Amino acid sequence: MSKLVTIYGGSGFVGRYIARRMAKEGWRVRVACRRPNEALFVKPYGAVGQLEPVLCNIRDEASVRAAMHGADAVVNCVGILLGRGKNRFGAVHAEGAQRIAKIAAETGVERLVHISALGADAGSDSDYSRTKAAGEAAVLKAFPTAMILRPSVIFGTEDQFFNKFAAMTKFGPILPIAGGNTRFQPVYVDDVAKAAVKGVLGEAQGVFELGGPDVETFKQLMQRMLAVIDRRRLVLNLPRVVASVIGVAGDAVQGLTGGLVANKVLTFDQVRNLYTDNVVAAGAKGFDALGITPTPMGAILPDYLWRFRPHGQYETIQASAKNLRKPS
Repeated sequence: MSKLVTIYGGSGFVGRYIARRMAKEGWRVRVACRRPNEALFVKPYGAVGQLEPVLCNIRDEASVRAAMHGADAVVNCVGILLGRGKNRFGAVHAEGAQRIAKIAAETGVERLVHISALGADAGSDSDYSRTKAAGEAAVLKAFPTAMILRPSVIFGTEDQFFNKFAAMTKFGPILPIAGGNTRFQPVYVDDVAKAAVKGVLGEAQGVFELGGPDVETFKQLMQRMLAVIDRRRLVLNLPRVVASVIGVAGDAVQGLTGGLVANKVLTFDQVRNLYTDNVVAAGAKGFDALGITPTPMGAILPDYLWRFRPHGQYETIQASAKNLRKPS
């Protein structure tokens, strides 16, 4: 019988790409998520019955253990950008990661891959970065041979980065951002999936920092995005104090409404992160050590951001048709 991998958060942005690649490797894939009825789209990634969405909440030990039953390998892709209700950063990034690693070690799982984030730092003043670091430490303590992946901001068709800001351009001539001079090293989601597969197959272990071939400031990334979607907008870099006020106000509204109104604009914790460079550290193991050539943004962004152009994809099609009609 083929081997089984359980992917926690396997229906999410990164998890679905790992699931697809593991199916291509011939493994059975158990996609553990909170809403398996909404994860049925993963089934066509492989043969009939090869991929199975199952109910799991990583805050619940019994469901984590059940989803891992009989697994040869485990991948933890669960992460949040916004703490809300019981799903706080500590509960998900630290306690959830520890729970998965502990049970994996107890049940004899052969390999564990944990998706963390570039910038994970136990000494950070950001809850997000600090709990990511706590999760890494807990994973390595329980499962010392685990592979830890630290990607920079991840881009791809379903991303919450370029898609979010491209959508904002529809509402006015100004695109406000915070931390415009902060450097990022965006990484393509399928490249992260390739790295995770290396860990599942036992071809690599240890900590790897993953960044793409392009290093640009936040403002430069927005200008690149605007060029792709063919929109002219003023990229306004907000002063840090203004960004902080917006973040605190948004957090206050979320708190006063008991989380009914989520702060999806800008949190104060995100402000803290936006003023720290998010690039691979000098000397860190990365894609080179894994034998993977990272994909540049220019090869991918036009494939999914075209829908934010004033005339969608039709402008490009029309231009192409005009070129074909030109006499040679």
